[in-house]
Amino acid sequence: MSLFSKETFWELFRFCVVGITAVAITYAIYLLLLPYIDKSISYTIGYVVSFCFNYWATSRFTFHKDANKKNGIGFAGAHLFNYFLQIGLLNFFIWLGVPKEWAPLPMFCIAVPSNFLIVRFVFNKFSKQNNPSGHESR
Repeated sequence: MSLFSKETFWELFRFCVVGITAVAITYAIYLLLLPYIDKSISYTIGYVVSFCFNYWATSRFTFHKDANKKNGIGFAGAHLFNYFLQIGLLNFFIWLGVPKEWAPLPMFCIAVPSNFLIVRFVFNKFSKQNNPSGHESR
């Protein structure tokens, strides 16, 4: 007996592909802006740019759902929580003495898995409400 269904496994795989890309966007922008502006501001700018890509890719590629107002609001809410978790962890790791160039790496290890669970819940909850037949929209 497996812990995950085949569908959940592939959802998680696709989430990882999108997540790695979104993390790379965030981290690259953070590193590019870090010499010029405050660490929290540079991280926030990277996060916002990454968020736009992430919403589109998560809805279409990860969960094979149409982007709509309900899952968009849910996604934004999940990411608002995730943003505060990430910015808090970033500053915590810097406070612990991790160099600010490297502090996002342990932060990502904590925040990304929690984000998968929250975003998966949002997309599954709001997609079922919009699609009573239970079939995925594509």
